[in-house]
Amino acid sequence: MSDFQTVAKVGDIPEGEGRSFPVNGTMVGVFLSAGRYLAINDFCPHMGASLAEGHVEDNAVMCPWHAWRFSLQDGTWLDNSRSGIRTACYEVRVEGDAIQVRIPPSPTATANPTPSPAASCQPPSTHAG
Repeated sequence: MSDFQTVAKVGDIPEGEGRSFPVNGTMVGVFLSAGRYLAINDFCPHMGASLAEGHVEDNAVMCPWHAWRFSLQDGTWLDNSRSGIRTACYEVRVEGDAIQVRIPPSPTATANPTPSPAASCQPPSTHAG
């Protein structure tokens, strides 16, 4: 299923924070950063911590367990962007007051998918309220 799914309402996620939601069998961290909603896989690829619980600053989130930083725009591990380590990112849109996320279909959907090296998010949504 590649349709957008509503995960929250505008106002449910405070600026500079994230929340975790299940979408099509994947835990997704949805963040409000600089007035834009962005979504990445919620599990840190290092040790599996919830990235939605991490500190958000400058369109990046810091893993709460070991301080690894990930771009909220493309999932890149910011501490060593040449490493190829990244987390999946997902398209977000706001329809009315509904924050919606789309997870591309995967034949082997898991809670912690490995993104392709070329993975990138669509342009993030703008905070509408």
